[in-house]
Amino acid sequence: MAIPQRDTKPLAKSLIARFGSFADVIAASPERLKDVDGVKEATVAALKIVEAAALRLARAKIIGRPALSSWDALLDYCSAAMGRAQTEEFRVLFLDRKNILLADEVHQRGTVDHTPVYPREVVKRALEFGASALILVHNHPSGDPTPSRTDIAMTREIAAAAKALKIELHDHLVIGRGNHASFKALGLL
Repeated sequence: MAIPQRDTKPLAKSLIARFGSFADVIAASPERLKDVDGVKEATVAALKIVEAAALRLARAKIIGRPALSSWDALLDYCSAAMGRAQTEEFRVLFLDRKNILLADEVHQRGTVDHTPVYPREVVKRALEFGASALILVHNHPSGDPTPSRTDIAMTREIAAAAKALKIELHDHLVIGRGNHASFKALGLL
């Protein structure tokens, strides 16, 4: 579609060699994609359409369903949405009293190793949505999902602020490349 009347296998192989996998190719920024010989605007647009479709399909598996009972689908969605990002993103999943996803919002974007998070703003948004519970999610562009001391301290602050308003913090997930860490599973919540 993007490159008519030409064998695209050499370009596909170049993209995989450069980025490592198909998932990394479609997650790459348009600027990085255009650095590859043979990649033009139409190719970038086609790859970004595939990325958007994949994210919508993954998100469809969690919208309107209890988040805690579709945990694998939730992890798949979070990994697809932010597992390959080059900078840290902090998102909040807002849940109703039946743990059905009300909203998924990127709360902050940061640098390669830090994202500022303000517990007051997280809890304020939860109240605006009428959320009864939260799941916090952020990525580590390094690929290592091990929570930092800062991650742990910030999570405890949000948990305390939410608890004061009877909003439950179910978990905080740290997404790496192909793996994740759960604060709950690690005993940090």
